[in-house]
Amino acid sequence: MSWLHENPDVRNVRCGAADLNGQARGKRVPRRFAEKLEAEGTRFPLSVLSLDIWGEDVDNSPMVFETGDADGILLPTERGYVPMPWLERPSALLPVWMHWEDGTPYQSDPRHALARVVERFAALDLTPVVATEMEFYLVDDSGRELRQPRSPRSGKRRPGAEILSLRALDAFDVFFNDLYDACEAMDIPAEAAISEGGLGQFEVNLEHVNDALKAADDAWLFKMLVRGLARKHGMAASFMAKPYPEHAGNGLHTHFSIIDKDGRNIMDNDTFEGSDVLRNAIAGCLKGIPELALIFAPHGNSYERLVPDSHAPTAICWAYDNRTASVRVPGGSFKARRVEHRVAGGDVNPYLFLAAVLGSALIGIEDKLTPPAPISGNAYDQEIRQIPDTWAAAIDAFETGEMVKRIFDPLLIKNFVLTKRQELHYFQQLTPEEQLELYLDTV
Repeated sequence: MSWLHENPDVRNVRCGAADLNGQARGKRVPRRFAEKLEAEGTRFPLSVLSLDIWGEDVDNSPMVFETGDADGILLPTERGYVPMPWLERPSALLPVWMHWEDGTPYQSDPRHALARVVERFAALDLTPVVATEMEFYLVDDSGRELRQPRSPRSGKRRPGAEILSLRALDAFDVFFNDLYDACEAMDIPAEAAISEGGLGQFEVNLEHVNDALKAADDAWLFKMLVRGLARKHGMAASFMAKPYPEHAGNGLHTHFSIIDKDGRNIMDNDTFEGSDVLRNAIAGCLKGIPELALIFAPHGNSYERLVPDSHAPTAICWAYDNRTASVRVPGGSFKARRVEHRVAGGDVNPYLFLAAVLGSALIGIEDKLTPPAPISGNAYDQEIRQIPDTWAAAIDAFETGEMVKRIFDPLLIKNFVLTKRQELHYFQQLTPEEQLELYLDTV
């Protein structure tokens, strides 16, 4: 039976796909047209997945006038319908992804980019097991300056950040109750929530799943949910990399391990050091960071987060259980040996992000790369190669990167570079207030 038949109160449906910036692009259709949408999909221009952050066409895009701004076919993903609990009336979202007229995947669709990486793992009888950590701020943006929202319980604003504070969580208990209920309804596997280091900053962990596409779907939908639900509660929620200059930025970290066809974690060899495959994957991740920085820091504000001594990694290095490193091997049971990639900001496109991380790890495994020795101590105080610290440098590195070409299709690379160059040009003309307004609850 169709999900809609089991949910007769849903009166309207959205269909949506993620563009290169992770923005949801799609349509709203009445319920009575939903069966046609499920069976045949829908159509809109291929160029829509390459719009800039303002939603404008990109100059010189090969997908606009060169092709007559041709349509692609949007077909439902395997995710199926999910409810949209942040809206007033019962509504549902049907995630879709872009295909050419002949039904083949559109190479510049971010979800197809991740699917291509997953298929390369599958060809080796390997499966990535992936989890994400989602950091965001709850914000009162009703005035000229951002502030922490008043607690719905006490009506007060907290005077400072409270790391791992239960009181800070309880102050927004109504919001988090609704958030967890919504995650359950949307099949988003939300685990622990904590109060983080910034004023009004929180983190929710999404549990490990052995389906990287689902993990990316979960992260994409979670960002949409949190932003929408916060507005329903009279606040804003922001995943932008650095909403407050004086407080910690938002990261989006991922933990991943790799299992073989028998379900065995091939990063574990019953030792503290872990297996050769663990180190191969780490070496690939490290080698990929300079070229893939544009994926991990895709916006102008992203580079405000990547500064030393700010709880965001800036050095290209790895370590065991050391959060100053860009790639970390967490402690705990050897059976759970895994890699934590800590570079990305909360403003990333989850599909491109996981494609970049898993793709670089796979190259490390395929090429049997060897990492340098793990660091110890504070990475900020050591002379180590740094992550690109300007947007322009990251764009240039992505455009010419050899690892980038092994992970992403040439069409996606071209579209992403053109999009980012256009955004860089116009971003430089904005005041700080306009930059904040652009990104606050967009990314």
